Amino acid sequence: MESAEIRRRWLSFFEERGHAVVPSASLIADDPTLLLVNAGMVPFKPYFLGETKPPAPRATSVQKCVRTPDIEEVGKTTRHGTFFQMCGNFSFGDYFKEGAITYAWELLTSSVADGGYGLEPEKLWITVYLDDDEAEQIWREKIGVPAERIQRLGKKDNFWSMGVPGPCGPCSEINYDRGPEFGVEGGPAVNDERYVEIWNLVFMQFERGAGDGKEDFPILGDLPSKNIDTGLGLERLAMILQGVQNMYETDTLRVVMDKATELTGVQYGAAQGTDVSMRVVADHIRTSVMLIGDGVTPGNEGRGYVLRRIMRRAIRNMRLMGATGPVVQDLVDVVINTMGQQYPELVTDRKRIETVALAEEAAFLKAVKGGTNILDTAVTETKAAGGTVLSGDKAFLLHDTWGFPIDLTLEMAAEQGLSVDEPGFRRLMQEQRDRAKADAKAKKTGHADMSAYREIADGSGATEFTGYATTQGESTIVGLLVNGVSAPAASEGDDVEVVLDRTPFYAEGGGQLADQGRIKLDSGAVIVVRDVQQPVPGVSVHKGSVQVGEVTVGASAYAAIDINRRRAIARAHSATHLTHQALRDALGPTAAQAGSENSPGRFRFDFGSPNAVPGTVLTDVEQKINDVLSRELDVTAEIMSIDEAKKQGAIAEFGEKYGERVRVVTIGDFSKELCGGTHVANTAQLGLVKLLGESSIGSGVRRVEALVGVDAYNFLAKEHTVVAQLQELVKGRPEELPEKIASMLGKLKDAEKEIEKFRAEKVLQAAAGLAANAQDIHGVALVVGTVPDGTGADDLRKLVLDVRGRIQGDRPAVVALFTTANDRPLTVIATNEAARERGLKAGDLVRTAAKTLGGGGGGKPDVAQGGGQNPAAIPEAISAVERLVVETA
Repeated sequence: MESAEIRRRWLSFFEERGHAVVPSASLIADDPTLLLVNAGMVPFKPYFLGETKPPAPRATSVQKCVRTPDIEEVGKTTRHGTFFQMCGNFSFGDYFKEGAITYAWELLTSSVADGGYGLEPEKLWITVYLDDDEAEQIWREKIGVPAERIQRLGKKDNFWSMGVPGPCGPCSEINYDRGPEFGVEGGPAVNDERYVEIWNLVFMQFERGAGDGKEDFPILGDLPSKNIDTGLGLERLAMILQGVQNMYETDTLRVVMDKATELTGVQYGAAQGTDVSMRVVADHIRTSVMLIGDGVTPGNEGRGYVLRRIMRRAIRNMRLMGATGPVVQDLVDVVINTMGQQYPELVTDRKRIETVALAEEAAFLKAVKGGTNILDTAVTETKAAGGTVLSGDKAFLLHDTWGFPIDLTLEMAAEQGLSVDEPGFRRLMQEQRDRAKADAKAKKTGHADMSAYREIADGSGATEFTGYATTQGESTIVGLLVNGVSAPAASEGDDVEVVLDRTPFYAEGGGQLADQGRIKLDSGAVIVVRDVQQPVPGVSVHKGSVQVGEVTVGASAYAAIDINRRRAIARAHSATHLTHQALRDALGPTAAQAGSENSPGRFRFDFGSPNAVPGTVLTDVEQKINDVLSRELDVTAEIMSIDEAKKQGAIAEFGEKYGERVRVVTIGDFSKELCGGTHVANTAQLGLVKLLGESSIGSGVRRVEALVGVDAYNFLAKEHTVVAQLQELVKGRPEELPEKIASMLGKLKDAEKEIEKFRAEKVLQAAAGLAANAQDIHGVALVVGTVPDGTGADDLRKLVLDVRGRIQGDRPAVVALFTTANDRPLTVIATNEAARERGLKAGDLVRTAAKTLGGGGGGKPDVAQGGGQNPAAIPEAISAVERLVVETA
């Protein structure tokens, strides 16, 4: 049975039994504590925690999941993988243990003809929690499982919690006996390789307290409502139903390994080393496709780094198996063709996925070429110093500059017989991440504990947003925080976070900046609002300060936004939609939105593109946008089902989470997008849109920045003033300026070339004098010294080679010259054949000098080049070269 059919049967079975079918959420977790969705229940977590009311009492899903803690273990065994699909059925206060157990048994053991999976009942073993007599009784008496195939296990194996205080409960696992060829008998308590867990039923019935680990926490009591959370690993069931040894041999992964064989000629099963590489490629390429499909793009932080790391690891393993050219296109196509049966959006987005993946492959192949040279130099320097550990700062440099994942550095260093100071690397990475995250975290949640926001949400419910229809209105203060702590009142001068029952203030989201304004109380108190966030879904937190009077919870208030700011942001947001559509029209669907920020009078828009957008195309896009403005198209918003929105062709932003009902913003016949932001009523209100340019912000992602309305007009007015000034300077009409300025720059460049030629000739004139004054070190002619500051690397190299050539006869010669260029020391050292025969090699000499200069270098035995950070160390570097010549000669 193919994986797609396993998925279809699961959803069909539970839908027929009253479960709402919930589509898989994006892998981009809508949870600040998670980088990626790593379990089937993650999208349902708000329901289990009581933060949000579930849409139905029963639900089912097949959730895409990615787990990455043990990436380096992937491939080494057949059990580790990063991407998997978790089939789940959920009950929110509806059925409990008996219902969950009955459904599981029915689906697993019913015949294939009747819609089940057709597993033999006698091969299924059950585990229950130590004291869960109720579950054991249901399995034995209701289902008929013999007592000898039911085993009791402890908290470590058969008790579930989220790792923090909250819901928890015992588990019951269903395991499949694969037979004696997989080990000794005795059930899952004895051998989990033979008795493979395929389905875990979690009975959420208790509330746990604080504690460490999986076992050390108290049970505080029963939950008011008992819930069910189950998970069946699709890949594990596929392994059993397809009769293969492990998940890598199932239909969705085996095809990737077959394609890798076709590209490299390496057969899976031929050798342990290449088998590891095959499994790495199969797992990582599939995971990469699924991540890109959900809008993740390669980067150096967060989930973008996860994607970059696994993609580069896959490409490197293909090269280890003998692949010499690009391979990603073929591998990605295989994954899309296979997984597209379960996720049709992969087929729809094929071009975009391929574009991102191919751009990352090209970037990595370029990085490998440049970074390998840096790594080789670092390895040589480490070995020359007698070390066996590559420093953490070198590993960090490779990551930060060349995009080398640490595991790639570890592998390549190990091939050279070195380990890596991984703790040092991790420390530097963490310092970098901490700096980057500090501001973002403070902005989103301030300094408050998340529980403080949840308490307000539990007490007053979600904030009603009135801002689509009005810019001001009456409300009531239902929550107040001072210094991150709930408080009954706040005084003049206090920084506060205020929650209203209803508000016209837009909370930052969907790329749109928050509203600002004032909240006035009947008492005369005034709060100046600087920012609005939603740290808990549905609860708008107004951040600001008390300007006048005292603020109390429960007080009536009048909230009013800064109308001019709102209008300017609305113009920017509508312009973003127009820009998105115009870029898609010009570049195709691969120009999908990858992020945006709409602020007063200006916006930036990120989109997918493997290459820079030509200036002519950007000009056409800008003209198209402004043509739309002149057509005076109405901008409307409508609430509809997500399915209806898709049917109408509405564009959704990657990474955004949408409910069953969505808001669709339509701009005439030009644009239609899912959007919760505020907009103008008619395109004529934008006035003017001016694109300032575009640039790269990451692999396969470009950014357009633009001005709107009055800001665009002011920009053009300043440009007009600059043009007028240039006209006066060059004495020409506006249309003549490019040609006249180009001519002036050409003449300037020619003059610079003449100056450079004169300077180079002057430097080379010194060659004869330098050669004539060579020192004699045990018969070796040594020329060492400095040349005028500003001498370039090419000129220095020519001078060194010229001096070496002027030393007569078969006399051994070493020429080492130093200079300072752009405030950095530079050295070029050359040796002739006679010197090399005496052990004097240019590369060794350069490394000695560069180390003294605080840098590095390398080259061939006859000529090498190096540099550093400290020009003041040049005299010391000269002495170091002289000492090495004395010692070696």
